[in-house]
Amino acid sequence: MMARYRKAMLARGYFLLFVLLLPAASATAVAQLQRFPTAELTVVTANGPRKFTVELATTPAQMEQGLMFRQSLAPDSGMLFDFKTPSPVSMWMKNTLIPLDMLFVDARGNIVNIHERAVPGSLNTINAAAPVRAVLELNGGTATRLGIKPGDRVLHPIFGDAS
Repeated sequence: MMARYRKAMLARGYFLLFVLLLPAASATAVAQLQRFPTAELTVVTANGPRKFTVELATTPAQMEQGLMFRQSLAPDSGMLFDFKTPSPVSMWMKNTLIPLDMLFVDARGNIVNIHERAVPGSLNTINAAAPVRAVLELNGGTATRLGIKPGDRVLHPIFGDAS
């Protein structure tokens, strides 16, 4: 009887240790997430300029992480993926928890195509209609709400101009 009691207490001890260490393990995982510099960016639409504060994904590790695991995104913010040179680009929503609009932008800053309200967690690929220099990700529904359309212009230094 006493041996059974000791086993039960030992099992409870291991369980409590696991529960206590779980937040530390989660904090370590979060600490390993990439940090992103921020910049201002403007999208020039038929309805006027729209300003955003964006995080810049320029390294392979930053591009791989993107907006994964985010619970939310501020209304006038987003992420700009800079591929440096025009390339055929495909994106996906793996581990992405919020719907996103993806704006595919050529080397001159012109929006080539837009994929609206990409489905969170989807492994389907979302393709640029032509080689692009960058992809701008915004909250799902932003393109429609602000009237952003293909042919509109993104102003940012990577496109040879300032926002």
